[in-house]
Amino acid sequence: MTKALIVIDVQESFRARPSWKAVGNPDIAKPVQALIDTARAAGDLVIWILHSEPGTGGVFDPSSGHVRPFAELSPADGEPILTKTSRNAFTTTNLQQLLTAAGIHELTLCGIQTEQCVETTARVGADFGYTITFVTDATTTFPIAHRSAPADLTVDELLADPRTLPVADIISRTEYALAGRFATVTTVSELTGS
Repeated sequence: MTKALIVIDVQESFRARPSWKAVGNPDIAKPVQALIDTARAAGDLVIWILHSEPGTGGVFDPSSGHVRPFAELSPADGEPILTKTSRNAFTTTNLQQLLTAAGIHELTLCGIQTEQCVETTARVGADFGYTITFVTDATTTFPIAHRSAPADLTVDELLADPRTLPVADIISRTEYALAGRFATVTTVSELTGS
């Protein structure tokens, strides 16, 4: 086994936020499950990453009950579940040690949010020497408010603001930033052959 699928932050915390109604792909579990099925069939390790913000009282606080994989996605026995408190999956976990111990050199990444935790993990992983495959359509994210927009915008106000960066643009920019530098950018169908 030299490959691992890293499932990043596909967790109920996101669905518990009002911003979920603006997510780019509310059915993100389907392409993620396709990657999980493919990885398991190939004998690759599947590693689950969850984001946690202890003590905040928000949806990423473990006490909220939302810091768990989507209900329709189930880690199999023996698949590691790591909890991080940083944007990337390496800094605050033992991910690198786990990968080294397993002899893994190639990582396939999917999850939430495209330009934050998934992209940041790709960049850090590439810097650590891993071969990274970034599966764009098995990631999703949210529109981003303009830097001068008020911090307390409602979802409707965010979507109505013409300065808001739409999800398609965010994903496109991530692809441009990663491809040929930090990762091979691909799609679920290209990777699974379906």
